[in-house]
Amino acid sequence: MKISVFGATGFIGSRFCEMYPKITIPIPRDQNHSESNEILYFISTTHNYNLLQKDVEVNLGKLSRVLSTLNFDVTFNFISSWFIYGDDVKLPAKESYMTEFVTGNYSMTKRLAEVLIIAYCKRENIPYRIFRLANVFGPGDRYSKQKNALQYLINEMKHDRDIELYWGGKFYRDYVWVDEICRMLMEGMKRLPVNDIYNVGSGQRFLFKDLILLAHRVLSSKSIIRTVEPSEFHKKVQVKDFYMDVSKINLFGIEMQGSVYEQLIRIILDEMEN
Repeated sequence: MKISVFGATGFIGSRFCEMYPKITIPIPRDQNHSESNEILYFISTTHNYNLLQKDVEVNLGKLSRVLSTLNFDVTFNFISSWFIYGDDVKLPAKESYMTEFVTGNYSMTKRLAEVLIIAYCKRENIPYRIFRLANVFGPGDRYSKQKNALQYLINEMKHDRDIELYWGGKFYRDYVWVDEICRMLMEGMKRLPVNDIYNVGSGQRFLFKDLILLAHRVLSSKSIIRTVEPSEFHKKVQVKDFYMDVSKINLFGIEMQGSVYEQLIRIILDEMEN
């Protein structure tokens, strides 16, 4: 199996190609057509703080151009996000759970991308899978305040800079090491039936404050941790608590291996060395 990887220079896409170099074909940014019968599509914005125009162009415009080149000989594997569930979804979130509205531009356009893929692929008889990923962390991510706040705050504590936690860190997330995500995606393309949606995560809920305190101890950081209230804009576009139900992929023998805490310590130690 050869896999054409769209978005091969991004955080997860590049790591996927590094892990499976013999079967992946990185597709150039300006190319819309696939080089193989299996497509893995990572191209996306990454947070809810862009102008709407950017999210529409990247998440929908580029996607539509790629879809228009497909034929029935390909399988389209699309990387979606847990952000599409919204803030008031029942937890742990199953693939069938959906809220009526999501408010962030990233969240809205990712949900619309799913709708576009399902409608287009059904009409054209193109097999597809949609993978909704939990929070992914690991080396190589270009983290920021808006994207991968966990690693951003770890880096701040490494330099003994004071940090601020929304809600005092008293909220839940579902975290997965990047290598585990790549492995589960590979297994998913081999085992999972087409024309369906799959959550890909740990299925565990991690209190954000616990992860921060662990990093603080391991780093022996002098950073002061302060509790702050999120801005009104943040409350509108972000989700407070989230973790996934991953029983659907577990039925096919696909599940996270290893400990998130041990993998987090690897990130912390890596930050200490750099």
